Amino acid sequence: MTGFAMQARKNGILEPLDSKPPANLADIRERHTRSRGTPSPTESLYKSYTRRVGKAPNEATVVAEVSKRLLKSHSDESYDTVINKAFTGFPKNAGVNNGLSAPQPDFVEGLGVNGFRPLPIEDYVDGAVLYKDNPRSITLPHLAGEFKGPGKNLIHARLQSAYDGAALVHGRNRALDSLGEPSIAGHAKVTTFTTDGTNLNLFAHYATPSEDGTTEYHQYPINSTILTNSLQDFRQGYRQIRNAQDYAREESYKLRDQLKENWKAKRSQPVPLPSIEGEPLRPRHSKASGSGKGE
Repeated sequence: MTGFAMQARKNGILEPLDSKPPANLADIRERHTRSRGTPSPTESLYKSYTRRVGKAPNEATVVAEVSKRLLKSHSDESYDTVINKAFTGFPKNAGVNNGLSAPQPDFVEGLGVNGFRPLPIEDYVDGAVLYKDNPRSITLPHLAGEFKGPGKNLIHARLQSAYDGAALVHGRNRALDSLGEPSIAGHAKVTTFTTDGTNLNLFAHYATPSEDGTTEYHQYPINSTILTNSLQDFRQGYRQIRNAQDYAREESYKLRDQLKENWKAKRSQPVPLPSIEGEPLRPRHSKASGSGKGE
């Protein structure tokens, strides 16, 4: 086990073998495999993808081919994708990152800061804004991914995605805490994937309290597909990753809307009147004390 893996385990990040299935695993798998209602990839697209990935000389080429032919491109102006950038805005004392450099997924997708306006999300939830001093930073995302070049070790990518997913879960749970609505026990809303262009693996992430009171971050397998095995397998992986993207987008907007409504409700509450406690008592005069006037 590497030094990174040892420290990650100390921080409560569990590998798939040690993770428990989320309570909503059946729902997640159903979502990932359901029909998209759009045309399936053609055989010519499958053959082109297989040929290009098979000739890919490095990780950057794999990223380009997967992004172009497998991943969905969103049209939302407020929903963005960032490639290979460290989470410089992630809190240094989050616990999940003790002794580790900031998470830096190869791929992350989510709402930008401006998608939360007028809510000042950077002041509302600590660590929600992932890139420091970036007015367009991705904020509270629910999907991250790790790529590897041909012949590279996907086990290391899986460990990296465990850290990415734990960071995203931490941010989501902090946001829910600010609402006074803790996450539903055992339910996973964050997804990560790993791929080398040939293999595609999807994982569900969530957190639970451990026996010693610390937090454990679970990474549980959802589906695995060999994309280049057949047209049917390529279509399956294509459908699963795009459905995962849609699910993450849906959860991002849902959380954003909850945070904005909560912020608006707090702002609309009347300002309490100043307290009069501590003011000196004024003497009270009774009628019986005599004022010198007759009745």
